[in-house]
Amino acid sequence: MTADRKPCRRCLLEDMDASSVKEAVEAAVRALKNSDRAEESVRRQRLEICRTCEHLSEGTCLLCGCYVELRASLRRGRCPDVPGRWDALERTKDERR
Repeated sequence: MTADRKPCRRCLLEDMDASSVKEAVEAAVRALKNSDRAEESVRRQRLEICRTCEHLSEGTCLLCGCYVELRASLRRGRCPDVPGRWDALERTKDERR
């Protein structure tokens, strides 16, 4: 994204130019304990789902107000929509066990 464009509605923070919010969220994700952190493949799948969601606005979930990149990074993170958009990922993961 170029500096003269505003972030698109369905942008994640990672798609935006540097900002203090982006840096703070990235720092919070890095600070998570490994036991609290989702697998990177799960995190990426969750974020791809969020990219298609009408409730995503400039990296924020309009349903709960969270920064989706932080929520997606949490092992116990859940989508606040009803039904949760990440639920199918969790079922698939459980089936592989």
